[in-house]
Amino acid sequence: MKGVVNAVRHHLAVVGSYLRVGLLNFVQYRTDFAVAVANALVGLVTQVIGLAVIFGQTTQLNGWDHSGLLVLVGVFFICSGLLGLVIRPSMQTLMEAIRLGTFDFTLTKPADSQVLASVQTVAPQAATDLLVGVGVIAWTLVSDGQGLHPWQVGAFLVALACGLAIIYSFLLMLSTFSFWFVKLDNILVVFEGLFQSAGRWPVSIFPPWLRLVLTFVVPVSFAVTVPAQAIVLGVDGATLAAAVGVAVLFLTGSRLFWRHALRHYTGASA
Repeated sequence: MKGVVNAVRHHLAVVGSYLRVGLLNFVQYRTDFAVAVANALVGLVTQVIGLAVIFGQTTQLNGWDHSGLLVLVGVFFICSGLLGLVIRPSMQTLMEAIRLGTFDFTLTKPADSQVLASVQTVAPQAATDLLVGVGVIAWTLVSDGQGLHPWQVGAFLVALACGLAIIYSFLLMLSTFSFWFVKLDNILVVFEGLFQSAGRWPVSIFPPWLRLVLTFVVPVSFAVTVPAQAIVLGVDGATLAAAVGVAVLFLTGSRLFWRHALRHYTGASA
């Protein structure tokens, strides 16, 4: 037990070090923050206009009203910000390092290679999406005069953590294919396009076959819908248990796939 605690502390220290370095790099290019804010606001305005057009013709979208979908948009921005902060840029760096052979340096460091690969690049400007998402959710709840029960808050945090774990695992598995294929940069571009398209809408509005795809194959919409549902419609223990189960499944699968890939990595000198 003590060894596990020490390992967790070591990993957290590594993550903290990379975050500090990323923040120092960000301070050198503060204009990026202003650009990121502008991009986040443009994306938000576009989404709000789209919802206004839809709800100008109807009052509900398969059980979701206007306020509910605004909360979902907020959750989407939170997920986008957290992914863009560390995970997505780190996966891009990982694929490039494998292609160039510089991944060897990661393997020589005294820390778990998966942890290092997952936090090696930090893009603090992505935190603007996180702030926008929190602001949208808070504004929607205040405007509706809706309070949150402690169970809703707890369910939201658990569902959000599971959603991020699922997407992280999926991106890690995609990036791990770089050990066998020379160049896979475009695969993250495809994922980003799918995330931007499907992640902004509740999974329940899609046809049954597409729901399965967006839940178990490319878990984009599921990861955003369940946290929003915890605030808007509420979720029961069974739904949360399913979210935790899917997250554990993806985390375990990505870890095993990573270790399998390392055994077949020959290094830059091969």
